Amino acid sequence: MSSGIKHTEIITEAAEKIIHAKHLVAFTGAGISVESGIPSFRGEDGLWNRYNPKTLEIEYFIQHPELCWPVIKEIFYTHFNKARPNAAHRLLAHLEEKGILKATITQNIDSLHQQAGSKTVHCFHGNSARLTCLKCGTFYPANNEFLSQAVPHCMQCNGILKPDFIFFGEAIPGEAYQLSFEAARQCDVLLIIGTTGEVYPAALIPQEAKAHGAFIIEINPQQSNFSFQTTLLQIPMKAGEAAQAIASYLKLKID
Repeated sequence: MSSGIKHTEIITEAAEKIIHAKHLVAFTGAGISVESGIPSFRGEDGLWNRYNPKTLEIEYFIQHPELCWPVIKEIFYTHFNKARPNAAHRLLAHLEEKGILKATITQNIDSLHQQAGSKTVHCFHGNSARLTCLKCGTFYPANNEFLSQAVPHCMQCNGILKPDFIFFGEAIPGEAYQLSFEAARQCDVLLIIGTTGEVYPAALIPQEAKAHGAFIIEINPQQSNFSFQTTLLQIPMKAGEAAQAIASYLKLKID
């Protein structure tokens, strides 16, 4: 059997599981955004081979915001602002619009799901689209008014602002944690896209879904920590390529 035929059979099975799901949930990681031009943090070409991870340690940031903010701007607001949703983001938004997909749980902080049109997105690690004051907790949009400052400060109390995503040493936001695990327990099909399963506690979400009877589909060109013990159907393709194939089978227009 050729790999092309095998992939066709896998896509068919995955698409049928998706379209007949009573409560479909998606769980996404860095791999879904690589095709949008956002590099991953880990691996041979990861950002941590070019930048010091210490930049995103909360204690270091508090002590040295003037050193951290230039790097943060370069990584998260220069690189990220050039990125646009790809076919995988658009497929999930389309499935949600059709009422098939109930929620997307993402480890990503790039807002590409929202830009694609997804409404119910649980941002497990926070989001780069807004800033938060470390002193009073006020939120601000991450726009040029603040990003043009060497170190952005709060307009209410003059406290230091940081991006509203999780730094090393910070806890997962309580609401995002609760909603994500609740969605995992409710789903009958979980679609994993582009995550290695190396980051905890996020990596526990697919395990939670499977423990409650969900069928686990994984889209990843490489095998992940989920591939052997959690995944029930592996699609060994890039996120956008697999999304196009699934959309084609389901006769959905996602361009």
